[in-house]
Amino acid sequence: MKKRAIVWFRNDLRIHDNESLIKAAEYDEVIFLYCFDPIYFGHTEHGFPKTGPHRGRFLLESLEDLQNRLQELGNNLVIRRGDPSEVIPELVTQYSVSKVFAQEEVTREEIVTEDELISKLDNKIEFHWGHTLFHIEDVPFDEDKIPDVFTSFRKKCEKYSEVRAEYEEKLTPPPVKDIDTGKLPSLSDLEIEEKPQDERSVLSFEGGETAALARLNDYIWTKDLLKKYKNTRNGLLGADYSSKFSPWLANGCLSPRRIYHEVKKYEEERTSNKSTYWMIFELIWRDYFRYSALKYGDKIFHAGGIQGKKRDWKGKNEAFQKWAGAATGIPFIDANMRELNKTGFMSNRGRQNVASFLAQNLNIDWRIGAEYFESLLLDYDPCSNYGNWAYNATVGHDPRNRYFNIINQADRYDKKAEYIKHWLPELKNVPPEKAHEPWKLTDAEQSEYGIQIGHDYPQPMIDLEKSYEEIRKRD
Repeated sequence: MKKRAIVWFRNDLRIHDNESLIKAAEYDEVIFLYCFDPIYFGHTEHGFPKTGPHRGRFLLESLEDLQNRLQELGNNLVIRRGDPSEVIPELVTQYSVSKVFAQEEVTREEIVTEDELISKLDNKIEFHWGHTLFHIEDVPFDEDKIPDVFTSFRKKCEKYSEVRAEYEEKLTPPPVKDIDTGKLPSLSDLEIEEKPQDERSVLSFEGGETAALARLNDYIWTKDLLKKYKNTRNGLLGADYSSKFSPWLANGCLSPRRIYHEVKKYEEERTSNKSTYWMIFELIWRDYFRYSALKYGDKIFHAGGIQGKKRDWKGKNEAFQKWAGAATGIPFIDANMRELNKTGFMSNRGRQNVASFLAQNLNIDWRIGAEYFESLLLDYDPCSNYGNWAYNATVGHDPRNRYFNIINQADRYDKKAEYIKHWLPELKNVPPEKAHEPWKLTDAEQSEYGIQIGHDYPQPMIDLEKSYEEIRKRD
């Protein structure tokens, strides 16, 4: 009797460096499965689609690419829609499957599904660790001893841990005969609104391993951009100021170990400097949020964060709607939110500022902002998303009462106002030195520049300086 296995793809939509495929290669026939779990296509607690149009498009493109790559290897991707804890046991029984392989996750919704499958399949299911740079068995901490300070985590990992070699790609076993492979749904099938990509996007993000590896090669080797990454990574306009690897990393189209080993190869063949190190540094930050989520569990979703800090947060009010709708009257905030709404992407610099503005200046529950990001971000990952939001809301890994001075940030990172004019063309005629604070324009200046504040562009929703005073008074 033929030994059969299932590879259940989750957030590991790739062929390279994928332990599940290595384990499955020992079997006679394999079912490569992706299951559209309804839980990811409902709504968040505050009513946002859990998977919005940008994320949905990127996911479907990634799956189509995975399907094509499997077909090139002589197999196929089996598509199902339904609760994986019900779909997978049915397939195991129907096709006499001996083993199910999948990547382990660390947050609530995913763990519930894993526990259900373990209870139904017992020793027929095997989870492996595959989302981080440093393997869980190589991190020099027990799960409950992960440091609460990133620097401590980074330094010990750098000193005592090694990044493992990638898994080598192997030929996949043939598919199970006569299985109904199903078909990829459309966005409308998933009840997701379809939105065209905005031509102003920094990059035409295309989902899938093929596009991920092409971007990696283009950024590091063809354009030779890695050598100046640290100096340019806070840029706001254009494809190449930063790597833009995050959407492919979040969906598992690109392995962090592949990036690491490409960086090391680059250091050997071209140059080793602060920028090459900083690329690895950012991958370690990504690891840190995942290991912290493993340590703290549901606390990363609590209002008080991992600190359990008490704060009288405001809810989803009119101020939130202005923030989400890019109508705050503060150009640096509005430009970043418009970019997110139109493309599903926002720079790291932008994310920190809009998060600080919502949680600190507006005192709105940071988790509502995190949910909004969850709906829209191409690179949504619960650990990094909620970890970063908590950090900027001062309930995460930085206990200080920190906040961003929005105008100072705008002047520093968008001195010529090119970014805000890219996304807010209504400000195109305002001189750069005045564009970040258009509410200060006199009537004569407004007339000269062809803009009426309060009509063509909103008045600021708050007095920033007064809000900073209020922030500083908090404990």
